[in-house]
Amino acid sequence: MTILGWLPDYDRRFLRGDLAAGAAVTALVVPKNLGYAGIAQIPLQNGLYAAAAGAIVYALFCTSRHISTGPSSSLAAVAGGAVLLTGLGGNDAAELVAAIAIVTGALFVLVALLKLGWIARFLSRAVVVGFLAGAAIDVVIGELPKLTGTTADGSNAWRELGSWVRGLGDLHGLTLLVGVAALAVVLGLRAWAPAVPGALVLVVGGLVASGLFDLGAHGVALVGHVPRGLPSPAVPSLDLVRHHLPVIVTASFALLLIGFSQTAGDARSFALRHRYRIDLDQEAVAQGAANVAAGLVHGMPVSTSLSASSLNESAGARTPLASLVTGALILATLVFLAPVFSGLPKAVLAAVIIDAVVFGMIDVAAFRRLRRVARFDFWIAIAALVGVLSAGVLLGVLIGILLSLAWLISVATQPPMPELGRESPTHAFRDLTENPGDETIPGVVVVRLDGGLFFATADAVAERVRTLAGEGTRLVVLDLEGADFIDSQGAAALREIEDELDADGIDLQLARLKPHVRDLLERDGILERLGPDHVHATINGALRAAGR
Repeated sequence: MTILGWLPDYDRRFLRGDLAAGAAVTALVVPKNLGYAGIAQIPLQNGLYAAAAGAIVYALFCTSRHISTGPSSSLAAVAGGAVLLTGLGGNDAAELVAAIAIVTGALFVLVALLKLGWIARFLSRAVVVGFLAGAAIDVVIGELPKLTGTTADGSNAWRELGSWVRGLGDLHGLTLLVGVAALAVVLGLRAWAPAVPGALVLVVGGLVASGLFDLGAHGVALVGHVPRGLPSPAVPSLDLVRHHLPVIVTASFALLLIGFSQTAGDARSFALRHRYRIDLDQEAVAQGAANVAAGLVHGMPVSTSLSASSLNESAGARTPLASLVTGALILATLVFLAPVFSGLPKAVLAAVIIDAVVFGMIDVAAFRRLRRVARFDFWIAIAALVGVLSAGVLLGVLIGILLSLAWLISVATQPPMPELGRESPTHAFRDLTENPGDETIPGVVVVRLDGGLFFATADAVAERVRTLAGEGTRLVVLDLEGADFIDSQGAAALREIEDELDADGIDLQLARLKPHVRDLLERDGILERLGPDHVHATINGALRAAGR
């Protein structure tokens, strides 16, 4: 239900909760969005432009009552990675990020119109966990010079970290003191008073300290001029877009993959908890429109913010009016308070950023679970993490996609094909690897295919049968209960298996074919060739037909 559905019938009893939630979310996101703009390498006010546009436009098109949309640490890291890759700065960097937001929005709408939500599955959860952690570490390394008042550079995170360490001889003591104090405050609040908005306390405290002690005059770097006023809509430079189109498209596709899965999951979660329905296609349209709007005001990409959405819910939000209130209050901040942020020490902003990325992007519990449950997935996550640190955030996304595809291909082309034994005294057949004490029949091999029989698995199935059908084998029973898909190449492989076994004097029996698998094999003439007495409803039926 878009705004045309909920606003005409708005229940005024919801107004107090929506207003309170909108104000609470504003207090949370304003200081954080200053940090996100810093991560994305764009002027601080542009982060607020995106936050306002995203919150307002999303509320016009959404079906979720609780989602809060705006910039996030992960999206900012990808946008900042694109800026670093192009080497742009100043207004050009802002235009590049705006173009990325617009293209991302267009992709969101395209996904909704063409029902392409399955694209988000190209990033496995293990890869996402590793990528986000790597991006967070990369951002933290980039913020270290601001905490120490030094400089650092490098083509990747490792080199930048080394450069920072070598430059510590030029450390600025007062800047370090401010940075350490800021980290102590925000981390202390997170540990002992998690309900307190640490970023807001830090920004206000940093501004007060900067004014009281005139930190700028004592060599502490400040964020500089933050202009008052509202953004003017504008389309990014077409020349800039043309020159950097591959980077823009790559970053936008990465943001789509990250943002779509995040939006779908969060929207479902809130709808389930509060017993209402959402339309995921319409949610994609809403996120797309919000990104386009953010780009047109020279903002940055936006998506669901889980922390802001959770606060929105707990503070009493009942309708998307809360999001409109948040957007309006951010606009008021830009009109009345923006210049105040000019005196904020960069070290304090760095502490805000570090807190946001470390606790928003590094999921230690997920790493522990992967290591405990599936070691291979754990090492995939570590590979994604190292890829980001070695190649940069943007190229790290591509590495993550390639890792996901490689893992998908590996799983698809090597389905489990266990040899089966009979559980005594029953007639049930089970995996011999898991149950080595089960009964086997001399001269008989029973093997089950747990996956499709198609072009990607055909060779693996044939090789598995060859391996098991060694000397002394007189019968192979191929259990196809787990084969839910077959194509012409899979059927051809089955024909070749039958030819090879027949040449060696080995009988082939098929068991437990699904109807559509049987139909294709019948159309290909394989069932006629084998004969009806070689196709059975059970493994035991196949054994009895072969006199076993």
